[in-house]
Amino acid sequence: MRTHYCGQLSAALIGQQVTLAGWAHRRRDHGGVIFIDLRDREGLAQVVCDPDRAEAFKTADRVRSEFVLRIAGRVRARPEGTVNPNLASGAVEVLAESVEILNPSAPPPFQLDEDNLSEGVRLEHRVLDLRRGQMQQNLRLRHRAASAARGFLNAQGFIDIETPVLYKSTPEGAREFLVPSRLHDGHFYALPQSPQLFKQMLMIAGFDRYYQIVKCFRDEDLRADRQPEFTQIDIETSFLDEVAIRALMERLARHLFKEVLGVALPDPFPVLRYEDAMRDYGIDKPDLRVPLKLVELTDVMKDVDFKVFSAPANAADGRVAGLCVPGGGALTRGEIDAYTEYVKTLGAKGLAWIKVNERAKGAGGLQSPIVKNLHAGALAEVLARSAAADGDLIFFAADRAAVTNACLGALRQKIGHERGLAEKGWRPLWVVDFPMFEYDDDAGQWKARHHPFTSPKDGHEQYLESAPAKAYAKAYDMVLNGWEVAGGSVRIHRQEIQQQVFRGLKMSAEEQRAKFGFLLDALQYGAPPHGGIAFGFDRLVTLMAGADAIRDVIAFPKTQRGQDLLTGAPSPVTEKQLRELHIRLRSSPQ
Repeated sequence: MRTHYCGQLSAALIGQQVTLAGWAHRRRDHGGVIFIDLRDREGLAQVVCDPDRAEAFKTADRVRSEFVLRIAGRVRARPEGTVNPNLASGAVEVLAESVEILNPSAPPPFQLDEDNLSEGVRLEHRVLDLRRGQMQQNLRLRHRAASAARGFLNAQGFIDIETPVLYKSTPEGAREFLVPSRLHDGHFYALPQSPQLFKQMLMIAGFDRYYQIVKCFRDEDLRADRQPEFTQIDIETSFLDEVAIRALMERLARHLFKEVLGVALPDPFPVLRYEDAMRDYGIDKPDLRVPLKLVELTDVMKDVDFKVFSAPANAADGRVAGLCVPGGGALTRGEIDAYTEYVKTLGAKGLAWIKVNERAKGAGGLQSPIVKNLHAGALAEVLARSAAADGDLIFFAADRAAVTNACLGALRQKIGHERGLAEKGWRPLWVVDFPMFEYDDDAGQWKARHHPFTSPKDGHEQYLESAPAKAYAKAYDMVLNGWEVAGGSVRIHRQEIQQQVFRGLKMSAEEQRAKFGFLLDALQYGAPPHGGIAFGFDRLVTLMAGADAIRDVIAFPKTQRGQDLLTGAPSPVTEKQLRELHIRLRSSPQ
């Protein structure tokens, strides 16, 4: 039906006969000559319809936006002064000899080149939204990234193996989606949060190197970088330690960016321990493009009269820290108040600050409501540790360490970008040596920080049951520009260690057998040392595309309320369907 894509037309085709097929992006009538910008997946081509070719001209006169057309004609150079350098085909046009309407279109609800469309409108009319140039580019970039990942992993001896989507319910942290079984009354499948256990069993089965670009499912609250169904590049390998796994995955990341964007990522990636990341950046996925670091002040504030600082400083789980903003003295009170309101949304009670006007004058050169509450020694130490200069501003947070870290960590990145302090480009790193466990205040017990199949650091087995807070894991996250793009670990390959971890999580022998008996059984048959990683493919492509949210790189995403506005999902089902699944809905309360 066509000889060329619209975006393939060039000066090399001048004089040749071509047939194009696509959508009418725009139609213009210029004094009796009709111009049609014809669009397909490769770009736009300008088509000229003149009255000398009466039949083609008559048909062109009926064309409207988004009509599907087939046009035959001869390629010619555009007249002098009309070349469009922004189009691949911008040096030429097609003089139409025939125009055929393959299918008309109803008037679209928006123009495809319209900016500032609401996301609701875009998702409701996603088919039309996907015709837009940016969305076409995003999804083609996603395709190139997937192809590059497959090519690299295939060349490294990895085998693409599919794992089940209907799965056993094995809660691993996030809430699962459950699927009722029609054949087994009262029983349910779960959709997998990841193929974690299956890929471990593939290692035990001897496949040595596995990968899969796979859908995963988590029934979580949604946000810009999260969807209920998402895609991972899931990877597992045997007989490599954590250093070797990280080195191989770095090579994959560098390959992807080189192949897809022509960008050379650093070699090697810097490595940061979890504790150092939290101390310096307040977050375990720091954006290294922002050069600011937090300043530790807990010890300095233990003996000050200001209880807002001294109380957290003397608490077992408290932290007082500062953030020095170069040139921040120029911030207005309104801007400072706005940052204060921002950290309150993250759990902080407030945000203290000091402007450094004339440092040489000591306290006399400092402007702040809190200066009078801090003794000279504390102020001197604050200035020394922060290396604040005249014209700078120091923000302070004082609370439980988790709150202080979360607030200043987020504030650091927000201010860094808003104040023009962030560098350009790509700054990857590894964050390693995570705690094995974290305490769940609501449940009143320890839980696995990553998942309960992560191997402890050598020598930390002794802490698994007796002192969970001291146990660290062979876990690692790849972070890029403030986004966690991959996370993984060396796995437990010895049955007795896996049982120790389960006991540390207060899981009884009966519960272990009920939830993970198949894994424990497999581990007793000579499981090899193994480990792996999963790349958040949607997040990675979002970064590569420079998009604002992962919904812009997924063909048919859900909203932040988990709804598909195109199809209307989730939607009610019939009582007959529910009866077949042995499900009875409770009556509404009166």
